[in-house]
Amino acid sequence: MIERIKEIASTSTFRQTLITSSGTIVNGLLGMVFYILVARFLGPSDFGIFSIAVAAMAAIASIANIGIDTGIVRFVGKYAFSEKNKALKFLKLGLEIKILSSLVVLGVGWLIMPFVTTKLLGKPELLYPLRLSLFGVATSLLFSFITSSVQALQRFWVWSGLNIATNFLRLVAVVIFFNLGLLLVESSLWLYILFPLFGFVVGLFFLPKFIKVDKEGSVLTEFINYNKWIAAFTLIVAISSRLDTFLSARLLSLDEVGIYSVAVTLSGIVPGIVFALATVVAPKLASMTNDKDAFGYLKKLQLFVIALALIGILVGIPLSYVFIPLFYGSRYLSSIAPLSILIIAQAIFLISVPAHTSIFYYFSYPKLFVYISMVHLAILLFGGWYLISLFGYIGAAWIYLIGNVWNFTAPFIWVLRRFK
Repeated sequence: MIERIKEIASTSTFRQTLITSSGTIVNGLLGMVFYILVARFLGPSDFGIFSIAVAAMAAIASIANIGIDTGIVRFVGKYAFSEKNKALKFLKLGLEIKILSSLVVLGVGWLIMPFVTTKLLGKPELLYPLRLSLFGVATSLLFSFITSSVQALQRFWVWSGLNIATNFLRLVAVVIFFNLGLLLVESSLWLYILFPLFGFVVGLFFLPKFIKVDKEGSVLTEFINYNKWIAAFTLIVAISSRLDTFLSARLLSLDEVGIYSVAVTLSGIVPGIVFALATVVAPKLASMTNDKDAFGYLKKLQLFVIALALIGILVGIPLSYVFIPLFYGSRYLSSIAPLSILIIAQAIFLISVPAHTSIFYYFSYPKLFVYISMVHLAILLFGGWYLISLFGYIGAAWIYLIGNVWNFTAPFIWVLRRFK
């Protein structure tokens, strides 16, 4: 067992994952301090408004992204070292689609947001924060273009550095606003929205010169053929990944949404680690050409993520009983119970990384996740409405856990069958 662990630790994947994971942990800590300051200053009700706006921002950005980031990682990673000019065409095409998508979101979103806030959510006071979140969608899309591009080029230190710098500067700004007594819902959202734009501008200097490349339309068909299923999958996941928060916004008070949002925020460090891990794994799987190498690689990766998941559960749950009252204050003590459930849910999410990334980048079969995600969405929608109506934010945490069990089990079984 010890020799096996040493073998894993000596691989380039482990070293590169260490770079991205370290960056993710630092980002997680910076983000945690940001959310602690916002939550403490705003209180549960206003923090509930802030959290709903951020959740909407993330969901809309995922939909508007239409799988572009995955396509960039897939094709830039595939051609960067063999057909450089073709890789540059994919970069330029990806940025052009993102800019167009951002403009559509701003226009359409601005018009329909009154209907969303009054009819769907039943909370008209969310109109301005949700309209503000539309600008965050644009900056998020631009920043994710940079991070997916450097990921495809396997420049993981740039990926970590840009994320850390962006989050650090945002934290400095929120500390200044906090000390000046200017940290309101609107100012908190503006701080959240603006700094990714800085990351985008700086990040352009770390990419190869792709703006002047021409005939990027020549790769559009290849891009669309791969991305059409990614886009469908992304649409479903964008809704399902935030559905617990949106159902809570509809069924619970803003105070209760704020309580639950603290639990969601603290458990969110695990998806950060998952993303860091996938950042390293995706381009490697995309470059593999035979089942023996891929299966051996995935076996080592599975052992690694199981160990991380167990550590997360054993450390995270006891720590929550100390962390929340110490940093968030007595107003958020009720967040401990849903957080414990969400930590287990996120551990299950973590161990699903090998199966998920292999389906996308080795088997190139994103269509499967459309079907898996449709079932997942149905579980969350119907089960979430029922459990949240009965048990409040505890029900929201439980339905998130149930959904993650499905999202691990189905892809894992499919991958095992394919290798056999």
